[in-house]
Amino acid sequence: MSLSRTRVAALALFVAAGTALAVPAQAAGGHRALSHFDDGSFESPKAPAGGFTELVAGQTIGPWRITNGSVDLIGAGMWQAAEGDQSIDLNGADSGTIAQTFTTVPGTTYSVTYALAGNPAGGVPLRTGKALIDGQDFQDFSFDVTGKTATAMGYVGRQFSFVAQNSATTLTFESTVGGAYGPVLDNVQVKECKPCC
Repeated sequence: MSLSRTRVAALALFVAAGTALAVPAQAAGGHRALSHFDDGSFESPKAPAGGFTELVAGQTIGPWRITNGSVDLIGAGMWQAAEGDQSIDLNGADSGTIAQTFTTVPGTTYSVTYALAGNPAGGVPLRTGKALIDGQDFQDFSFDVTGKTATAMGYVGRQFSFVAQNSATTLTFESTVGGAYGPVLDNVQVKECKPCC
């Protein structure tokens, strides 16, 4: 475990009494959840309570694949989750990338929503990354961790839409900041738009 990992683990000891703040699902009129997009809250498998599991390229978190670098699956009590018990830090030992492929109807518009924060334990204040659809950059994102703590992560909602080109679509999230402290994701949802988007 690196020194930065030790600091993250030590931070978890101060969070034991913290509880997760749920960010409500961002369902809008006309949207319906897709049964084939799954585990947007990174709840399975379980990471150690008060700790994390580092996963590297080639490994999986439920339906998500780590396609580059490494990420940390954050267990319950390590820091505040936006939804459920777990979240993901897009930086493990360094920047990482995750992806999930799901079925879509060509020509149909879909909305992607997610809760964004950043690992508050160290590193540069600004955590950056991007969301891609089938390899194309659809949204760059950033989150400033100044003043944020493990019990007050400050999650913000992000959203973008895309028109499916194929019967299967790949959603990717990629960190663009180096080091062991990255953007944090939770409560990723993909919904078909009916014609609200």
